[in-house]
Amino acid sequence: MAEQVLQVVERFHSLQGEGRLTGVPSVFVRLAGCNLRCVWCDTAYARAADAGQTVALADLVRQVCAFPTRFVVLTGGEPMSVPGIQELAAALQAEGRHVTIETNGTLPPEGVACQLASLSPKLRSSSAAPEEDEDLRINFATLAAWVDQYDFQLKFVVSLPADVLEVRAILADLARPVPPERVLLMPEGNDRALLRARDAWLVDVCKEYGFRYCRRLQVELFGARSGV
Repeated sequence: MAEQVLQVVERFHSLQGEGRLTGVPSVFVRLAGCNLRCVWCDTAYARAADAGQTVALADLVRQVCAFPTRFVVLTGGEPMSVPGIQELAAALQAEGRHVTIETNGTLPPEGVACQLASLSPKLRSSSAAPEEDEDLRINFATLAAWVDQYDFQLKFVVSLPADVLEVRAILADLARPVPPERVLLMPEGNDRALLRARDAWLVDVCKEYGFRYCRRLQVELFGARSGV
C-alpha cells in the first residue's frame, strides 16, 4: 500500500490569533486546496490543490510533534477538501494533540478527529457573485452536522453592519440552539487601521446581541504576513 501523503503549503509555530484559543501557542498546518473563492481571502496562495509541497503523513506528524505545544490547527485553504485529512487528524490525536480544524463548514465532518471545530460560514460580502454562490457558501445540513457532533465555534468575518443581519438569519435557519458566546464576529481586514475602524461599530453589535468579539491577534502582532 502506498504511503499517505498530503499537499502542505506551510507549517509554523505561532500564537492562535482568532477564536476561543486566542493567544495559545499552536502549530499551524496549512493544507492546499479550497472549494470557495472569497474576494477578501488572505490565503489565496493556498487555494490551488497543488500548492506547496507533498509531504508524507508520518513525516508531517513527526514535524508537528517536534514543536513544544500540544495544540495543532489544521487550516487552509479548506482542509476538509484535502485527501488525507482524516488520517492526519487521527494520527495527531493519537499523539495526544488537541486538534482544531478551521473550516468553512460546507464539507461534512465524516467523523474526523477534532477537539474544536472552528466553523467560518461565508457571508454574501465574501463573494463576487453572492446570489449565484449561495448554495456553495452555505450548506445548512453539513453545518448542522458539525454543530451537533463537535465542540464548535461559529466565526463570521464581517465588513459592514448589514452583515450582522445575515449572521442572525443563518443562525435562525440553522435551527439549533447556539449560545451567543459561541458566535464570534471578526472584522474583515489585514490592516490594523481598518480593523480599528470596524471595531467602532462591531463592539456595539456584540454587546447588543451577546456575540463574542473576535480579534485578529496575528494582524495586530505581525501585520499582513504569511507563516505567522
